[in-house]
Amino acid sequence: MDRRIFGRFGAAALLALTGSARAQTAGDRRQHRIVLQVSVSDPALMNLALGNIENIARHYEGTGESVLMDLTAFGSGYVMMRADTSPVKSRIADISQRYPFVRFSACQNSRRAMAAAEGKEILQIAEAVDVPAGVVHIAELQEQGWSYLRP
Repeated sequence: MDRRIFGRFGAAALLALTGSARAQTAGDRRQHRIVLQVSVSDPALMNLALGNIENIARHYEGTGESVLMDLTAFGSGYVMMRADTSPVKSRIADISQRYPFVRFSACQNSRRAMAAAEGKEILQIAEAVDVPAGVVHIAELQEQGWSYLRP
């Protein structure tokens, strides 16, 4: 598991991501866990997914319930995690600063495929956390009880 996760999510994330126990919060509030998929290189869809994240975050801030979110980009959607061509990198940086409970997972299979096709190394945005295979990552989160959204 990538150690950068701990810095972004803290102990609650460790418990939620490993599935070993449900994260406890003040008053035993419910812990919501939501994974979003972006698998298309469409800036409008990327912005829709990021808007969904912001709306969900505001909703749960208003209810006092806690939430963890993971946006997983794979396939041509990996473009949103690229340092050179992401049309939403400034928005990801802003969301990452405002909502530390949001993780941006970047599929390394997709990164390698793009690098091979372009004949160069692909650099990622600083907020991206490596996952070996985006589809496997999403499936494993669902197996741990995470809700799945595809904007």
